[in-house]
Amino acid sequence: MFRHHGKGRTLAHNLRLATLLSFAAGMVNICGVFSVKTLTTNVTGHFAFFAEEIVLENYALAFTFIVYVLCFLFGSFLSGLLTEITARSRFNLSPALPPMVIESLVLILVWLYSYLYGTVGSNLHVIVSALLFAMGVQNSLVTQVSKSIVRTTHLTGLFTDLGIELAQLIFYRAPSEIKKLKQSIYLRAAIILFFFIGCIAGGFLFKYYELKTLLVASSFLILTLFYDLIRYKFYFLKRRLFTDN
Repeated sequence: MFRHHGKGRTLAHNLRLATLLSFAAGMVNICGVFSVKTLTTNVTGHFAFFAEEIVLENYALAFTFIVYVLCFLFGSFLSGLLTEITARSRFNLSPALPPMVIESLVLILVWLYSYLYGTVGSNLHVIVSALLFAMGVQNSLVTQVSKSIVRTTHLTGLFTDLGIELAQLIFYRAPSEIKKLKQSIYLRAAIILFFFIGCIAGGFLFKYYELKTLLVASSFLILTLFYDLIRYKFYFLKRRLFTDN
């Protein structure tokens, strides 16, 4: 699901990518809401809070919201940079490997930091910044791999696209157009559903384990990498066996 690009990607590749990573993003999102009362998978709301604090002349707090946005941006930048470097290197590595490892490590470090120092005062800002950074890494990765077809950390654009495509179903008549539309609708619905499932599952886990739930999300990401690697090795081995015969 990570190694195929452009025309080499199928609906199955995008569905696996979308469902697995949107589930993880949902878990991270609900952990942010419960632990630091902040959305940590997108930056739209932080711009509104920034404007509010500017109007109220709370400039220090307004600066904090800009830092949040920049953390998401830096995560996206770093993910894009590492993905490009890995794809262009002579080593046969999945371009998703460096970003996924970084995201998993950040989630683990956020739990460790909260365990050692708590989630109050200035520690709250550290945790929010780190989670936004991790989600920037993930969103950039899936956007690059899927060529902007899949987004997993926020749902505003997905609901917009889903509404447009549902309307287009009324007017499109050609079988090829209808098939393409239905595939796109199915993909977007899957992302929304698994993000929702991730939020619910993460919420129940948080009741008992608090930010240790991030370790579950991190483990899930690592397992996703192994799953992709095993499928790739199996496909490569099968093709080699059939070629030799």
